Amino acid sequence: MAAALEVSGLTLAIGGVNVVDGVAFSVAPGEVMALVGESGCGKSITALALMQLLPGPVRRTAGRILLEGEDVTSLPERRMRQLRGRRISMIFQEPQAALDPLSPVGAQVSEASGLAGGEAREAVHRMLTEVGIADPLRRIDQYPFELSGGMCQRVMIASALIGRPAVLVADEPTTALDVTIQAQILDLLRRLAAERGTAIVLITHDMGVVADIAERVAVMYAGRIAEIGSTTAVFARPRHPYTALLLAAIPRLADVPKSRLAVIEGSVPQPAEYGPGCRFAGRCPFADAHCAAEPPPLRETEEGHSVACWHTERLA
Repeated sequence: MAAALEVSGLTLAIGGVNVVDGVAFSVAPGEVMALVGESGCGKSITALALMQLLPGPVRRTAGRILLEGEDVTSLPERRMRQLRGRRISMIFQEPQAALDPLSPVGAQVSEASGLAGGEAREAVHRMLTEVGIADPLRRIDQYPFELSGGMCQRVMIASALIGRPAVLVADEPTTALDVTIQAQILDLLRRLAAERGTAIVLITHDMGVVADIAERVAVMYAGRIAEIGSTTAVFARPRHPYTALLLAAIPRLADVPKSRLAVIEGSVPQPAEYGPGCRFAGRCPFADAHCAAEPPPLRETEEGHSVACWHTERLA
């Protein structure tokens, strides 16, 4: 099956420093793929690059982004505006901040539908119903401040999907929600991906969310992909030290009385501090001179599972 989204060699720079370096992944129709990592690793700016919404200081210096086979990096902004909401959409962090407080919910959801009047209202009603909003006819005329955080997130999802896009980019869609609402939103995204065939790129720092919804996961560190593969394989057999340490840091109830919570020593380097080699070398228990001098390529260690590390055998 052809990929709905294919990213190859994506490199983004700020002032001559590559803050995203050679990122590559693909997402099939109906698949949920997670891009996971600590704050500042480059996952959110990668999401903005997919939408061609990079902020002023950031430049794309290399790479391609194919949306259903069309390279969006070469498109003029006028053409890109036609694609946003119709072929690719995005759910932003903090829905209550992303929604326009002065515009009724129905008007905001209908923007990407391409419809008007009664036809648009009917489409919005169907979409609000599909995302699980109770009493949708009343909600259409309400404003965001009248809705809960979970309800606002459902409105954002409805707005993103009403144009039936091939790809949905979800940037930390459950960050500000309590665990019950978070579970409901993840179930909703999973169902919509399956029923509509929408490819979902999930941006998150939460490995629990990844385990719950994603079929594949790409682990990012300091602007590079450290490991990518099926969620099952990566969680069961992590081959990159960073991935292994991330998973070890997840609290487990069975371990609470027995051991202290695992931590990853040190901190993520700032872009100005990036050295010539592996960007995780300063925090890695296996790092040597080779790691500090030369960046490891992303190599396939088994079918569908690739790792950027000189010492994958240490975690075999």
